[in-house]
Amino acid sequence: MDETGRHASDFLDRDGVLAMQRRKLAALGRRLGADPAWRAHFTKAGMAPEDLADPANLQHAPTLEKADLRAQYPYPFLTVPLPEVARFCATSGTTGLPVLFGYTAQDMTELVPRQLGRIFRTVGIRPGDPVYQGYGYGMWIGGVAMDSALMAYGATNFGIGPGRGELVVEWLRDHGYVACTMSPLWLMTLTRLAQEKGIDPKRDWKLRIGVFGGQSVSRQFRDEIEAAMPDGFVAHNIYGTTEAGGPVVGISCPHSHDSDEMHLINEDSILTEIVDPLTMKPVGPGEVGEIVVTTLDKQASPVVRWRTRDLVRLSDHPHDCPCGRHGLPLIGRIIGRSDDMLKVRGVMVFPSQVEDIIAATPGTVKEAWHIYVDRKEGDLDGLTVAVERQAGCELSADLIADRVVSGIHARLGIRCKVECREEGVLPRYEAKAVRVHVRSQASVA
Repeated sequence: MDETGRHASDFLDRDGVLAMQRRKLAALGRRLGADPAWRAHFTKAGMAPEDLADPANLQHAPTLEKADLRAQYPYPFLTVPLPEVARFCATSGTTGLPVLFGYTAQDMTELVPRQLGRIFRTVGIRPGDPVYQGYGYGMWIGGVAMDSALMAYGATNFGIGPGRGELVVEWLRDHGYVACTMSPLWLMTLTRLAQEKGIDPKRDWKLRIGVFGGQSVSRQFRDEIEAAMPDGFVAHNIYGTTEAGGPVVGISCPHSHDSDEMHLINEDSILTEIVDPLTMKPVGPGEVGEIVVTTLDKQASPVVRWRTRDLVRLSDHPHDCPCGRHGLPLIGRIIGRSDDMLKVRGVMVFPSQVEDIIAATPGTVKEAWHIYVDRKEGDLDGLTVAVERQAGCELSADLIADRVVSGIHARLGIRCKVECREEGVLPRYEAKAVRVHVRSQASVA
């Protein structure tokens, strides 16, 4: 820390961050050069890992895709002997076989806590704060990483994970948690459970900070969460992936929160490119691109140019945040995935666009919606959106459905069917939500 009590590494200027990236990228290249699998991977682009000694060569290095990882089953690109792996975590595996990623003891007890510690400082979590840790456990990295980091940081961790909602709403009142980490959809579900039990989150809970990941939500949904919590509560977006080492890539700060932006908060250990998904060329300020990550410090299972498929808008002024973290660029919230983009009768549609429309429609339940797409001879032919009507809402289900139909047509230029059900009918998710369901014509005929 410097004389003001701030961690100086959090406030490196951009030149300082780039210099650190250059040193670490060269060291990573030397390390990967000793690994046959990585050497063969670089050969596909006519390169050797050692070429990363020149940072300009990174843009020519081969990208890493899920198919590359699955081709190395069961331990893809593992760069340490198996006995040196302290733990494995896995991707969500929503499609295909989950991919395993190793963590050495240093990865899990030093690197991840250092990366998440910076995130805790950024959002204002203090050592000693009681924290409700609501991310999932098992093979998923979210809860495991948070547990390790909260312990190292000195916070008081209540590692409950998702679920047990009937109990958690009382513990939030009785234990006095001031911070929470979880899916935003789960907090909204907890809010409704609390109200059903006569507990008022705004009055009875002590939460002041939320760190929310697992899925991106609309700004309006975020504002609704904040309005239901105690005065002064701030809902921070967090971003990360298993491949990048955990929920450690992006976080909003008190200044960027209002503009719905996040810092690429660990650029000194996770080199991030924002590129056009078709040309793989860097995008400029204000433009939309795909996040591509290279892990600089991770010992086991590092990645080089991992294509996340997550699309974001680079800030108009990525290095000018008033918080002073000028070396850590700003990006917007996740817009969608390049491989989740839907083309419905010639119109490109992102699920996040539909969510924004639903969130802006009075009377809808913000955490409960689904998209059903009909496939006809390989093309997406029709769109059906399922929403819920809030209990006690004076608007009819038909009127709510008509307003969503009108909103989708006005914003996206397509006509679709909207089904409005009563609250509680559609599935809820404790972690990552599955929103898009593709149906064949045979199944809907």
